[in-house]
Amino acid sequence: MSIGNSPEDDRPSVPEDRPSIGRVLQQARIASGLTVDEISATTRVRVPIVQAIEQDDFTRSGGDVYARGHIRMIAGAVGLDPAPLVGQYDSEHGGRPVPTPAAPMFEAERIRPEPRRPNWTAAMVAAIVAVVGFVGFTLFSGGDDSGGKGQIAKGPQAERSTTPGKAEPTGRATDAPGPVPSDSAIAAAPADKVTVKLTVVKDKSWISAKAANGRKIFDGTLAEGDTRTFQDDRRINLVLGNAGVIELYVNGKKIDDEFKQGQVERLSYTKGDPEAG
Repeated sequence: MSIGNSPEDDRPSVPEDRPSIGRVLQQARIASGLTVDEISATTRVRVPIVQAIEQDDFTRSGGDVYARGHIRMIAGAVGLDPAPLVGQYDSEHGGRPVPTPAAPMFEAERIRPEPRRPNWTAAMVAAIVAVVGFVGFTLFSGGDDSGGKGQIAKGPQAERSTTPGKAEPTGRATDAPGPVPSDSAIAAAPADKVTVKLTVVKDKSWISAKAANGRKIFDGTLAEGDTRTFQDDRRINLVLGNAGVIELYVNGKKIDDEFKQGQVERLSYTKGDPEAG
């Protein structure tokens, strides 16, 4: 009785005469007349890592995500199409990891829904309007008592007029709170655009950023301390490799999602408060 083929029998065969990834990259570099130092300066991949990749040693790349990014950048620098080499890497190293699920076609909503928060802005505005109205009513009511004798000299109006520079509202007006800026206020970014600013706070991360029409804004690896700002009229679509090392601001507001180091995140942002809705 046949028990079927083993899983190994179903694996795609790899041509034995196919050159290795490192060999292909090294030959292309030499044919282009470039040195390892020039490749490192162009791609910002350190010289020891470039040398290790040319020897098919990917252990110094820091993981599969970075190894693929290094292959893409080095292939681009020597004039090669990176797609076949990345595909060869995937077939030789267990396949590409399953990405984090993303909303179809990068919808304008956040990828991971967030619970609706109370509208503290509206509540604060209502409270301020009520206090200002009460204070105005109190002041105007005090001014209507001008017909009484002996009260004006002793009232708060006289004290303010005889003590320049030290005017103090009296009664309940002293306890009236001033306007408090809302947590969702967006002050540093233009309201008619979506603005995304990210900074790599440690290690490094591969970043891809696209505009709403699919135009590529940035695609590459950022090192510790690097900062990039992206802007579009409608939407910014992001893919963050090693998302846990990135500090992210959207429309002037810091995003406090708990991304993990080594995690790949696909995100999409539009104009306005990134935490609203």
